[in-house]
Amino acid sequence: MKRCIKELKSIAKSVRHDIIKMVGVGKTGHIGGSCSIADIITVLYFHKMRLDPQNPGWKDRDRFILSKGHSALAQYAVLARLGFFPREELDRLKCLGSMLQGHPDMNKTPGIEANTGSLGQGLSISCGIAAGARLDKKDYRVYCIVGDGEMGEGQIWEAAMAAAHHKLDNLTAILDRNGIQAMGHTSERFDTSPLEDKWEAFGWHVIVIDGHDMKQIIEALDAAGSVKGKPVMIIANTVKGKGVSFAENNAAYHNGSMTKEQYDLACDELSSLGGGYKCF
Repeated sequence: MKRCIKELKSIAKSVRHDIIKMVGVGKTGHIGGSCSIADIITVLYFHKMRLDPQNPGWKDRDRFILSKGHSALAQYAVLARLGFFPREELDRLKCLGSMLQGHPDMNKTPGIEANTGSLGQGLSISCGIAAGARLDKKDYRVYCIVGDGEMGEGQIWEAAMAAAHHKLDNLTAILDRNGIQAMGHTSERFDTSPLEDKWEAFGWHVIVIDGHDMKQIIEALDAAGSVKGKPVMIIANTVKGKGVSFAENNAAYHNGSMTKEQYDLACDELSSLGGGYKCF
């Protein structure tokens, strides 16, 4: 179902609220990278992709692979809001026996297409699914979110070459370029710039956007669907920890914990953004 931009913004705020609530006080969780993709994942699930929450295995559904699987909190939030599983499950994140683990598990969680989190593998999985769609003469599209720290993995570039060689134009990758990985700035850890030039050289059609601008996200995804003969890479410039002041651009919240004061502050900030959401 298509949603207006105002509604998508409100949903994205609620997704960030769910991320904060899932992590809670005194426990560690991937706040930074989950919040940076909240707008993108909201547009994908609530506006762009062809899905049926009542039939997760529908053969004609679009596929989504979260290669940076540590950001699963954002995906769990949207899946719960769409009704893939009860929202009460969000309160059991990473509990023994829970369907929601720290990284996506297709055997436990409805709506998850692949187990990810071992960085670099998600794009290869997406290539295989996209090639399979072609062999089966299916028109579904495959979307894959990758991280900029993940660009240091060699398997990413092998998948990039394979996708271009096989002209997988039913594949769209979105790069969450927030500039920070687990131990600091990507430019200081393993500088893979210039990313636009690299992806173009590898044979991809490249689109660069503000990854928090709903209009730009929608337009880029729409444009990707009209590209023929090439896979598409959308490079989304984002802010690590977007929407939570103490987590924004802070490597400590790649996988960090919150005090009660920080938790309350995050709730207040998300509420003041207009979403009207309260932590509890």
